[in-house]
Amino acid sequence: MTTASTTTPARSRRQRIDGYEPVARAIDYLVENFETLPDLEHTAAHVGLSPQHFQRVFKAGAGVSPKRFLQYLAAGEAKRAMAQGASVLDASLTAGLSGPSRLHDLFLVAEAMTPGAYRRKGEGLTIRYASIDGPLGRVLLGATDQGVCWLSFDGCGDAAASLAEMKEDWPAAAFKYDPDFIAPLAARAFAFAANRELDAPLGLFVQGTNFQLKVWEALLRIPYGALVTYGDIANDIGAPRASRAVGAAVGANMVSVLIPCHRVILSSGIVHNYRWGAARKKAILAMEGAMSASA
Repeated sequence: MTTASTTTPARSRRQRIDGYEPVARAIDYLVENFETLPDLEHTAAHVGLSPQHFQRVFKAGAGVSPKRFLQYLAAGEAKRAMAQGASVLDASLTAGLSGPSRLHDLFLVAEAMTPGAYRRKGEGLTIRYASIDGPLGRVLLGATDQGVCWLSFDGCGDAAASLAEMKEDWPAAAFKYDPDFIAPLAARAFAFAANRELDAPLGLFVQGTNFQLKVWEALLRIPYGALVTYGDIANDIGAPRASRAVGAAVGANMVSVLIPCHRVILSSGIVHNYRWGAARKKAILAMEGAMSASA
């Protein structure tokens, strides 16, 4: 028999995660319309909330006020950061996991696989998954007992397409829909949006070639709120002429946001080349920039 004490925590976790939905819609609206600088009233009306209630909901879900988020979108955060010079980018790659703990407390649990193991693509593993609302939109999150192995944006609400993509990357694994297993992982994965520090590292579990693993480990060394170029990553892993290959490895990242491929931009400062769309990348960078300035 199921008691109230065993069901309430899972239910409350789902309620908190579901509360991200108006935040995600507001962020999409602000990214799409930032050139016209939508005010609080218009943005609140777009998501069907009063201005006062919307202000509280957005701050709780995004970690910053709607006004500050919009300011960082309008300011062209990527260009501003690039204008600071190469010394800042070099420092970004040497800061490692010693910086502010938000996302830096993550660690990558990954072993260099033999060619045979890599071809088996998850044989013997069970991946639990669920599609849930996050501060930047609806996501599909998958995890093994070793850690989070997949986090993707659903795009236009196409959860089936996201699930098919995950299964394509892990074709030999078994899959189990398990929202109760995923809910606490999602709450910790989204801790950065509420400006909360993690109480312990959040494990990640990925598969890839040795080169991909090196690139993803380099991504984890980029401090929260910082930006680097593909060339910076290539230099960091000791392959200065491999910027194109680095770009391919960045694009193959299976765990969005947590392995921060969104912090890699072109040397010109232009923000694009994101697996889940340039608009999503701009939203993540604006959120991180605004929260870093508030810290």
